[in-house]
Amino acid sequence: MSTSPRVAMVAGETSGDLLAGLLIDGMQAHWPQLQSCGIGGPQMQRRGFEAWWPSEKLAVHGYSMEVLRRLRELLGIRKQLRERLLRDRPDVFIGVDAPDFNLGLEADLRAAGIKTVHFVCPSIWAWRAGRVEKIRRSADHVLCIFPFEPELLARHGIAATYVGHPLAGVIPMLPDRAAARAQLGLQDSDEVLAILPGSRSSEIEYIAQPFFEAAALMLKTRPAIQLVVPAVPALRDRIVQIAHHCGLGGAVQIIAGQSHTVLAACDATLIASGTATLEAALFKRPMVIGYHMHPLSWWLMRRKQLQPWVGLPNILCREFVVPELIQDAATPQALCAAALEWLDARRNNPQKIAALERRFTALHESLQRNTPQLAADAIQKILAT
Repeated sequence: MSTSPRVAMVAGETSGDLLAGLLIDGMQAHWPQLQSCGIGGPQMQRRGFEAWWPSEKLAVHGYSMEVLRRLRELLGIRKQLRERLLRDRPDVFIGVDAPDFNLGLEADLRAAGIKTVHFVCPSIWAWRAGRVEKIRRSADHVLCIFPFEPELLARHGIAATYVGHPLAGVIPMLPDRAAARAQLGLQDSDEVLAILPGSRSSEIEYIAQPFFEAAALMLKTRPAIQLVVPAVPALRDRIVQIAHHCGLGGAVQIIAGQSHTVLAACDATLIASGTATLEAALFKRPMVIGYHMHPLSWWLMRRKQLQPWVGLPNILCREFVVPELIQDAATPQALCAAALEWLDARRNNPQKIAALERRFTALHESLQRNTPQLAADAIQKILAT
């Protein structure tokens, strides 16, 4: 296609907005006059994306009760979006992650003759393997961020391209800890724990309190430790309330955004399972992965889980390179003890930290590609067919 295409996109949550923003960069290099519209967040809008709804509208998780409470609203948004796209047809629709929302929409658009791309292969290798049939019906092409995924999809007759993980190109191979600390007002000699309780309101509801209670326990033995929380701006006030409820008061620095700066600055992180754990691995930081959800959601997820790991660093390394404390195991005492192990290792067992950093460096290298260009090249080929 020689002229600039009109691209419709849907990206949910902070991570999807970041991925979609990088994809727009690649497409704009091909097509400087690119038109893009749909559902997106600030990263996309800064690149000229026309957001009909903000991405945070889709920031709900799995089988959570929040999904059930908001199901009518979400279905209403998808219905309105589908009607608008069928009426004013884009050249291609790109669903960025958010498979529960996007795959059904993609199937309807594809059936109507609109080309569809799904960016980020759903985790059929980790859980919900039955979803592969829905992917085959929905997507003309899948852009994969992990190297083993195209072969897996090819077995099911699904066209796919490995484009690398966008974050591996954004996060430096050697993060500048000193510069990040200076930006946050921290000293080089400070012991710093980053606390990332998630980017969804349901995550804050279930995991923030155990994280902060664990931090309060750590302060008893390490009163000088610096606790830093990069909070999603829309959730910052709620996070502040929970921190104060747990007795942290002024002992914790809660800032809006800047998660990458905080991860670059920290010695270790207490982190909710999700994309942020991969970011922490790319920053080569020791971590304790914690997660807690509604008991019904956990029961349903466990029934569909295909691997023993939940956190992305462990899934990609195929072993427990960092501890996971999930559901009933995510007690403040256990979270505190696991985080202190990493901090103690920095003081007394640097070989353990060095081994983890080597493992994460190898992971980083395996994921590092020119993702925006490779993704845009694949989309260009799809548009040319």
